[in-house]
Amino acid sequence: MMFKYRDEETARKILSAIKDAGLESRFMHVCGTHQDTIVRFGLEEMLSDAGVEICQGPGCPVCVTTSKEIADAITLARNGVTVTAFGDMMRVPTTIGTLFDAKADGADVRIVYSIEDAVKMASEQTKPLVFVAVGFETTAPSTCVPLIKGNLPKNFSIYSCHRICPPILTAVFEMGETKINGMIMPGHVSVITGLEPFRPFSEKYGMPQVVAGFEPLDVLMAVYMLTKQIEEGRAEVENEYTRVVKENGNPIARKLMDDAFVAVDREWRGFPVIPKSTLALRPEFAEYDANIVHERILSTTPEVEAEAAGCKCGEVLRGLIKSEECPMFGTVCKPTSPRGPCIVSAEGNCSIAYRFSERRL
Repeated sequence: MMFKYRDEETARKILSAIKDAGLESRFMHVCGTHQDTIVRFGLEEMLSDAGVEICQGPGCPVCVTTSKEIADAITLARNGVTVTAFGDMMRVPTTIGTLFDAKADGADVRIVYSIEDAVKMASEQTKPLVFVAVGFETTAPSTCVPLIKGNLPKNFSIYSCHRICPPILTAVFEMGETKINGMIMPGHVSVITGLEPFRPFSEKYGMPQVVAGFEPLDVLMAVYMLTKQIEEGRAEVENEYTRVVKENGNPIARKLMDDAFVAVDREWRGFPVIPKSTLALRPEFAEYDANIVHERILSTTPEVEAEAAGCKCGEVLRGLIKSEECPMFGTVCKPTSPRGPCIVSAEGNCSIAYRFSERRL
């Protein structure tokens, strides 16, 4: 175990309690940071010895962004629009290339670290500039702030790929492809949403849930709490991450989202169209909505394949297979030669598995 001494003792006690329950359980989480913790600290093996398997669901925002959305950004860049996005977006492959490929061809593509960076860049030029907004409830409020404040540059617009968590969980449960006994809920998202949006899953599907933090002991404790729920015949939403997540979340951040966005139907990578799952700008912000401002350019986006031939990213995101089960993992598909976003994004299951693969050999 790669813990400090006291933490190691605590971890052993938690694992022992899980094992003593004598259950064979399969839990899903929907957070790339949880996956990083689980793999980095070798929790997979420890929990397997205690009778627990954990799979990662659709918890990587860059990974669930569709090839069509990436292709739209590439098309904007190749038609004279400055395109700004977070670094993880730049190397996501499509059948028409990547954003970095567009940059290599002379397009104006830039990495930014916040929407404020993009707004500043727009104010320093006259050419149109688009910010490609990606992320769940964790990052969506930051996109809202400049919109609500107003006085944005007239050449600035937002291409929103923001997703929200509850609808994708509904899809996971309704599709019924993945047999799971409980959910480890994302701490970052829950800071914004609070616990209420997850309660219907316990009520409708009888699904035990625990909101967890990101330290190894947080994850182990979440698994123990799920195990206790199953053992006692309960299906509730419990909060392990009480030091950060509050019952009602962050009402101010949620109001920002309500004021700036409306939920619309859209596909996710690996999933069909999911109702009310993606955030689009409200009509009152139409002058800053890239879908409207650049409608003519976006109408020329070429058709792209949902996945590269042989890529199993969609199945990884649905928790059907582990990254290592994809025949291209670590051979054809590597961080240096990606075939899908799961090997590109730092929160992607394949990227995490690849980075720590030597430790497991």
